[in-house]
Amino acid sequence: MNNMTGLYAITPDLIDSAALLRKVEAALEGGARALQYRNKIADPALRLEQARGLARLCRTFHVPLIINDHLDLALEVDADGLHIGAEDGSTAEARRQLGPDRILGVTCYRKIENALEAARIGASYVAFGGFFASPVKGGAGGAPMSILGEAKRRTGLPVVAIGGITVDNAPQLVAAGADSVAVITALFGAPDVTAAARQFTGIFSR
Repeated sequence: MNNMTGLYAITPDLIDSAALLRKVEAALEGGARALQYRNKIADPALRLEQARGLARLCRTFHVPLIINDHLDLALEVDADGLHIGAEDGSTAEARRQLGPDRILGVTCYRKIENALEAARIGASYVAFGGFFASPVKGGAGGAPMSILGEAKRRTGLPVVAIGGITVDNAPQLVAAGADSVAVITALFGAPDVTAAARQFTGIFSR
């Protein structure tokens, strides 16, 4: 299921699990190709409940569920993969515990060296950002778009762009070499999540 192309939906921080599942289902109906479960405010019990619900939903849509940071949670809900930061120092151990077949994504920030090391250790895709100011992750963006094409050439892996991405600026990233764009606010904060997902998806079919 490691087809990291198109819209990569990242969940917003929601305590209301039913609302989260409704929003995610709407994004999947709109064509999201992968889902990352990321919730920085949930406690472990709520994370487990939400991850289980999302795993069922993603299986229905045949879309990979990737868990942010929590390897134990990814294994417990039999997720399709894990996403971690390159500077967490755990890429090799994560790959060992996930086994060879699950997806392992690594945020490389703005450093090509991180991507080369992640590829060597067995990452499935590499992510870079932020490219634009993000209401979720903070920072003013400003990662060089040239890093996308360079990483793709030098690692041979799918490349994901992160950080303040909207329907208006996503085409620049795709043109620069991004295989996928990771989106939270411009997707899940939209009045019509399915319509927003379709707009992002349409960028990849131009």
